[in-house]
Amino acid sequence: MSRFDRREFLRLSGLLAGTAALGFSRLQALAAADHPSTRLRAGVGEGGYGPLRPAGPDLALPDGFQYRRFGDAGSLMSDGHVTPLLHDGMAAFPLPNGNIRLVRNHEVAGRGIRQPTFPQTYDAMAGGGTTSLEVDPVTRELVADFTSLDGTVRNCAGGPTPWGSWLSCEETTMGVGVGLQRPHGYVFDVPAAATGPVAPVPLRAMGRFVHEAVAADPRTGIVYETEDQYPGGFYRFLPDVPYRSASEPGDLTAGGRLQMLAIDGRRRADLSRGQDVERPMAVRWVDIEDPDPREAEANPAAVWSQGRRQGGAAFSRCEGAWYADGAVYFSCTDGGDAGEGQVWVFRPGASEDGGTLTLLFESPDARVLHNPDNVCVSPRGAIVLCEDGGPRQFVRGLTPEGLIFDFVENLASTSEIAGATFSPDGQTLFFNLQNEPGATYAVWGPWQEGAL
Repeated sequence: MSRFDRREFLRLSGLLAGTAALGFSRLQALAAADHPSTRLRAGVGEGGYGPLRPAGPDLALPDGFQYRRFGDAGSLMSDGHVTPLLHDGMAAFPLPNGNIRLVRNHEVAGRGIRQPTFPQTYDAMAGGGTTSLEVDPVTRELVADFTSLDGTVRNCAGGPTPWGSWLSCEETTMGVGVGLQRPHGYVFDVPAAATGPVAPVPLRAMGRFVHEAVAADPRTGIVYETEDQYPGGFYRFLPDVPYRSASEPGDLTAGGRLQMLAIDGRRRADLSRGQDVERPMAVRWVDIEDPDPREAEANPAAVWSQGRRQGGAAFSRCEGAWYADGAVYFSCTDGGDAGEGQVWVFRPGASEDGGTLTLLFESPDARVLHNPDNVCVSPRGAIVLCEDGGPRQFVRGLTPEGLIFDFVENLASTSEIAGATFSPDGQTLFFNLQNEPGATYAVWGPWQEGAL
């Protein structure tokens, strides 16, 4: 039982003992009204949009919102190839013609729906990668779609960059030992402007580990990285040729330094449990001497172990990450005393070496928030959280005041929801259902009525 649960249990026990004459139904109502799933909710006027109602066969949405579905797994794309399975992380970019470019990951571990091998295929035995979609911003209809990265494995999440590309991350370190042609566990850069498969260049200096997401800081060019395992780390990559501006886009292939976050004064801290919300912690960074260790295939924790030996902090399944307003927001899917998830924010300091880490939110109960995975930040400053767990899957919002609200419920299946990202004009929220059906969705409506 967590500290929060014990405190609530004792308080409610006293309440029940002192009010026995009220009758059982009245006591149930009192307890339900004070449950954290009620007290942590953002109602209408507090950032929430009100109750969800079926808006079609696949999704329940607040009143006034509607959706469109496209890009189904198994459908034929514009390039003549079949849309791969397992839609996952995604980001949206503006195109010169006014349309929207979505770059979408596919978390395929094996061959999947194997396409004919492209000249630009990284590994002909691997079926993961990315597809790129062009969407009309007014009708939200699919204009075109095609393969943009081919031959990678378990492309889970990633992140958009200030130089106009999607960094796609492999969530595995498997390789030749399981019958693949090449080692995996890397980050790949996919330009949003690409019109076909890009040359696949593994960014080895960014580390070979169980990657999840990245968040690029446009002010410094530093790229932050999450690791989906327990114990796992939170990293940053300092490029030798960093992004400076559109005219100086940097070069991640030129190498750089990989570092892991540590808590100042708390050597080898375990941040998965027992943490205080809204208490900033000063951080320091420790160098990873060998970001691409030979033993990583057999030992997915080979990179993490290097940082841990130097005092690096442990998290429980760092997953989604997003840069906004000078900070990096990220989730830990099963972190927290209840094991239901944490939302963290890292704020870089004035110097390159500093910064603070703060636990923004920790779920006390699955009815509040259940295993947050991919995240993004809305134009109004709320955090969008895609759930990955349980028989009911939601997209939930977290207001700047720390209150949760439901925004989407998956009615189509128990599939993971992934890849939430807003259109460049902020008028459309895109996301994926990973399977059953395996599709991309566009949602729009009266955003001004809530925190998104």
